[in-house]
Amino acid sequence: MLKSMYAGVSGMRGFQTKLDVIGNNIANVNTVGFKAGRVMFQDILSQTVSGVTSPEDGVRGGVNPRQIGLGVTIGSIDTIHTPGSPMNTNIPTDLRIDGDGFFVVSPNGEDRFLTRAGNFIVDAARQLVTADGFFVLGQDGEPITLDETITAFSIAQNGQIIGVTADGDVDAGSIGIATVVNPSGLEKVGGNLYRMTMNANPDGELEDLFNANDADAGTGAIVTGQLEMSNVDLTSEFTEMIVAQRGFQANTRIITTSDEILQEVVNLKR
Repeated sequence: MLKSMYAGVSGMRGFQTKLDVIGNNIANVNTVGFKAGRVMFQDILSQTVSGVTSPEDGVRGGVNPRQIGLGVTIGSIDTIHTPGSPMNTNIPTDLRIDGDGFFVVSPNGEDRFLTRAGNFIVDAARQLVTADGFFVLGQDGEPITLDETITAFSIAQNGQIIGVTADGDVDAGSIGIATVVNPSGLEKVGGNLYRMTMNANPDGELEDLFNANDADAGTGAIVTGQLEMSNVDLTSEFTEMIVAQRGFQANTRIITTSDEILQEVVNLKR
């Protein structure tokens, strides 16, 4: 069989994956804290028809290798952690990180997940939780619970929760912010959450939580009354969709042409 036919098949598979990623990006264009993905291609190992010949001064010249490529494969599917646009909500429990840090949440107080989605609420037990009921962890790594004497509160740029009581202002805790060496190494687990991996931080460990607006840790400041929206750029996504569509069509043409050539070979003997 012709190698071009299998090269065309590999191209179709690659562009189909690219369209899958683009479709997911567009579907999450309004998802809070969503980070877009991108597909990077790489060529498959080439078949060497003839090797390299080294040159010799005054005797012969060098000859380059002759190689036939065998198609394309997916090199990586990256998550792009550029900041999304801020959206004003004026809700005091809506938080946005103006920097590279992550909020740390837990479904049970032990397991930890990272998120950039700061649409939090205070539940009936006066706990700061996510929309799915996950605890928002403080700098001490424990769930944040407001005291019953607190009638109102505000959150400072460094994550400190300042409660208002009948006796005046009190320190009600501090929101913990995590830093990640390689954010693209985090694993998406759904629900706007990320799981720590061995390629995100050394040994896959989540280090101690920091205060927000920590210049040394690079956590970034917390902005209240705002949410970080998706970083999906529709203009780029639709452009990439056109490229992927035409690439898919071109590879189907390779298969059709290869099939016509094989048909001519079959018809040599009639």
